[in-house]
Amino acid sequence: MTSTSVIWHVRCRPDTSPEDYRHVLDLLTGFTPQVQPLPPLAALAQVKGALRLFGVDAGELAARFRVQALAQTGIDTHIGVADTWATAATASARTGRSGVLHLPDHRAVEHFLGPLRIQALHGIGPAQAGQLQRYGLHTIGALAAMDETVVCRILGGKAGRTLRARARGQDPRVVATQKMPESTSESFGFDRDMYDPVLVRATLLDLTVTLADRIRTRGQITQGLTLAVRLAGGATAQRTKRLPQPFAHTEDLRTGTLRLLDAMAFQRARIRRLTLTAEDLRPTDEGPGTQLSLDQAREMRLRLEPVIDKLNARYGRRVAGPAAAYRKAS
Repeated sequence: MTSTSVIWHVRCRPDTSPEDYRHVLDLLTGFTPQVQPLPPLAALAQVKGALRLFGVDAGELAARFRVQALAQTGIDTHIGVADTWATAATASARTGRSGVLHLPDHRAVEHFLGPLRIQALHGIGPAQAGQLQRYGLHTIGALAAMDETVVCRILGGKAGRTLRARARGQDPRVVATQKMPESTSESFGFDRDMYDPVLVRATLLDLTVTLADRIRTRGQITQGLTLAVRLAGGATAQRTKRLPQPFAHTEDLRTGTLRLLDAMAFQRARIRRLTLTAEDLRPTDEGPGTQLSLDQAREMRLRLEPVIDKLNARYGRRVAGPAAAYRKAS
């Protein structure tokens, strides 16, 4: 990859709910485990390690993430892509209709930042912008070109050095990855009362595949599953199962999930929404490790799992997966 831009600054629309914001963070961790939430409506992501896996540059990967967020949740995001936090954040506010602004190198950064009004620089306050304008510095390019000593006299030493550096596309801050969440959920709502048990099971398997893929991408395993089923009329049934060992294999999670559904003993229940939650998440290295199974079919499926993960990562989710998870019209 020739691009040095490996930081995303992701902005959600102002009307994004807290629940939808959490969905955005969940989707981000499916692309890279290095995510820093910036509540209430933004996040940073370091995607350097993900580029080789997905086989595209940081801008193309951002566009893919944005499409996935729109398709799966209806959440609109704007993404600035650059090699520093401040530049990416400045860019995410000016993506235009495409929703993604990619600044692949320092020349592109200079071309983008230079003509912008001083108020557009990420991190500058109204009072600081006013002070600079009174001295004739009306654009980010003018601030970048001004001698550092002069800027420090106007704004003070620390603020002057920091803002001038950001105007020049420099920002030493890194993405501060926080502790991975201890649970994650995926849900699906039917647009009508659903009686068909085959379609319900296919939908539930689809949720399981999504959760398993997300957990593996984060480098986690789970030891608890909770299935919540909302019925017609608003009633909710819920069951929880603890796995005998923590895993992130799709097959193990599928087995546990379907046992939860069977234990609910629905006959002709009218189902409106399924929500599957993986709980008690922990790092993969805290798990039991790889154990040889005497079941050859299972061993083959486990060997195929990382191959399927790479295919889906590179070409888009659901390129490959269990046939039973594909919902058909009932």
